[in-house]
Amino acid sequence: MTEQIPPHMAAVELVGHGGIDMLKYRDDVPTPVPSPNEVLIRVAAAGINNTDINTRVGWYSKRVTEATSTGGSGGFDAASDDDASWSGVPLSLPRIQGADCCGRI
Repeated sequence: MTEQIPPHMAAVELVGHGGIDMLKYRDDVPTPVPSPNEVLIRVAAAGINNTDINTRVGWYSKRVTEATSTGGSGGFDAASDDDASWSGVPLSLPRIQGADCCGRI
């Protein structure tokens, strides 16, 4: 029996660099449609890691010179949206972060 895929899903989106107030819970995010050779995973549990947190607070910005622990809760005032990502390329926001999850295909 094939399970019906809902048109929307719940997600926590990163809407900007800064504190935890930049994480927004939504239950109206369109469910992604997999391309050929891709799968859709129904996530049962997900977590975040240090890269997710450092991205949220803007620590990867070249303008930030402080330790990650100083901006972990509120972000960094010096962070620039122009380069505050792991790759140094501006992020497309809002975005759903992380791939640390378990679920069902």
